Amino acid sequence: MHTTASSATAVSPARAWLLAARPKTLPAAVAPVIVASALAFSQDAFAALPAAVALLCALLIQIATNLANDYFDYMKGADTAERIGPVRVVQSGLLPPRTVRNAMLAVLGLTFVLGLYLVWVGGWPILLIGVLSLLCAVAYTAGPLPLAYVGLGDVFVFVFFGVVAVMGTYFVQTLQWSHDAFIASLPIGAISTAILVVNNYRDIDTDRRSNKRTLAVRIGRRASQVEYGLLLALAYGVALWQTFARMSPWFLLPLATLPLAFPLLNVLLRSTDGVVLNHALGGTGRLLALYALLYSIALLAG
Repeated sequence: MHTTASSATAVSPARAWLLAARPKTLPAAVAPVIVASALAFSQDAFAALPAAVALLCALLIQIATNLANDYFDYMKGADTAERIGPVRVVQSGLLPPRTVRNAMLAVLGLTFVLGLYLVWVGGWPILLIGVLSLLCAVAYTAGPLPLAYVGLGDVFVFVFFGVVAVMGTYFVQTLQWSHDAFIASLPIGAISTAILVVNNYRDIDTDRRSNKRTLAVRIGRRASQVEYGLLLALAYGVALWQTFARMSPWFLLPLATLPLAFPLLNVLLRSTDGVVLNHALGGTGRLLALYALLYSIALLAG
């Protein structure tokens, strides 16, 4: 899917900025904060203001990453008219490159300012996490060694939108690190990474032609299908393990999302059509949101 120059003029500025923010990717920012806050609440340690600021910072980092991808992929020639994914506002002519770049810098600046409160609450560990998160938001597609172009995007998403996001949000509320928070981060990181797998699987052919060496390009379609399945297996495996480890049937709740997960995996196994995979991309985002909600209920009740 791409927008032509003639159709670009029909899109309002507000709609263009909404497309640039890519709302379908935002569950990856919200899910870890919800899960970490549920865990903190279950331990009588929930802190509303740090949780709210952490949520806002997570959303802004996701949006900044999306803007950076839009700008730098275009500048590197990775986004062309052949692209079959959701609209990229720079490539389609909806917004000028310089405008998107400036918006990215503004969002990063706002995130930094808000993050100072979290640093005040949590100290130098949060400062380190914050600085690395901001740097990686840009380094994902920019710099001399862009993560997405050398096959490290999947690792980045798992670490920063899973482990770091959950444990960091938990830390600013409780001021301690927790084994429970690490375990809770694994399914969130896994399904967040699965979103990226669908995106890169869809773009294998165009990314290969533009020399964007994502992990999907490096390992191929069959291995990418296996990766997607293993990530889902990890998410559900954690829930099953906690069911027995905690002797709590509440952790079976996330398994209620399996009827959504199986058709998504089937799409990857059977289709390379861009439109179909775009639906699978949105479906994996919805899977993450629903899994995080049910897993949070399990943490609160179990």
